[in-house]
Amino acid sequence: MDTAVLSTGLNTIWVVLTAAMILLMEGGFALLEAGFVRQKNAVSIIMKVFVDITFGALVFYFLGFGLMYGKDAGGLIGWSGFLLRGDLSHIQFDISHETYWLFQCAFVIAVISIVSGAVAERIHFKAYILYAVAMTGLIYPIAGHWVWGVGGWLGKLGVIDFAGSAVIHALGGFAALAAAIFIGPRIGKFTPDGKSNIVPPSNLPLASVGAFILWFGWFGFNSGSTLSATNGSIGHIAVTTMLSAAAGGAGCILFTMFRYQKADPPMVINGSLAGLVGITAGCSFVSDGAAMLIGVVCGVAMVLVTELLEGKGVDDPVGAFAVHGVSGSLGTLAVGLFAMPSLTKGVGQEYAGLFYGGGWQLLGVQSLGLAVVCVWGFGLTWLSFLLIKRIMPVRVSKDEELIGLDVGIHGVPAYNQDHDFLDVERLTPRND
Repeated sequence: MDTAVLSTGLNTIWVVLTAAMILLMEGGFALLEAGFVRQKNAVSIIMKVFVDITFGALVFYFLGFGLMYGKDAGGLIGWSGFLLRGDLSHIQFDISHETYWLFQCAFVIAVISIVSGAVAERIHFKAYILYAVAMTGLIYPIAGHWVWGVGGWLGKLGVIDFAGSAVIHALGGFAALAAAIFIGPRIGKFTPDGKSNIVPPSNLPLASVGAFILWFGWFGFNSGSTLSATNGSIGHIAVTTMLSAAAGGAGCILFTMFRYQKADPPMVINGSLAGLVGITAGCSFVSDGAAMLIGVVCGVAMVLVTELLEGKGVDDPVGAFAVHGVSGSLGTLAVGLFAMPSLTKGVGQEYAGLFYGGGWQLLGVQSLGLAVVCVWGFGLTWLSFLLIKRIMPVRVSKDEELIGLDVGIHGVPAYNQDHDFLDVERLTPRND
């Protein structure tokens, strides 16, 4: 076996394994969101995650991958690679196109899962399926082509987003914000005078396990984005990922103790996730110290933005925008501040952040790319729901929301302690 064959084999194993780690994050999303929402809506969360995986993978195979990574057309979209066919000669990695598709498929599934939590407990299941198709087949792939596609216009300008703080998390976060505003708050979340009522999570241990699974999967998310098992930066990427997550969680523990006189468990959970989101863009390009600073800033910002949204009457049950939209934005901008020239050689040329002598150029490019991606995610999500609303209700009925989506939509509760057998007639959902 020669060296080239061995290298290809190692890289293929590496990418497949890290893709599997990212796909396992869907279990993390499921447990996290099921733990944060009320007990009567846990099955609904699980079903939306299955929509993300099933419809997301199929739509990305048929349409999304070609638009995102196909042969470039004017820097805007790809036009080959649908069903993994056609000209993909411009994608030149030491792995097969099928292996590359699998890794990118795991990413697109993560994007739609961000929106899932923001609309929890009140979105109509059929409407969610239609939106998932729009996100995985159009919204995310086109924005992804601009930054990551060969010839994408934002990539040509020099936007750096190593593993997706902007393309995945900021876009998904702003899409989640648009969806939460469009669909409106849950019944009873806000009083008539605008004050926010506390909706207790149904199972914080479950949410914690979900967060730990997401944390584990993030090593695949970031380190796997090297697409090479022999890349010398894998260890550094893993260290900055770990430090930023730890700093985000630790920062939230201290900040909530100061602000609320007690460490707030949901905030601490989301603080660690905020640190993970924030480091995703620059995990390969910033120092360990910068990673910790990014984590702390993202964790504290998440707490403040969560409070701000509630004050504005926006209901985001799992904090999707505060974790992904805000931290993804901060992480993208942080590259423009902290990118070290010695660590950016792998992107084709050396880039330096503002604090490393690079001036304002990289920060300006990062700001432009971030703004474009966020506006695209918010605007196209709003438009998608407007179009879906013309076809069917976007939100469940009042009765279905009050009884819970598990029984009202899916016909089965998540937890049953009353009977050994279910009354099928009583639990069968109505046809609408």
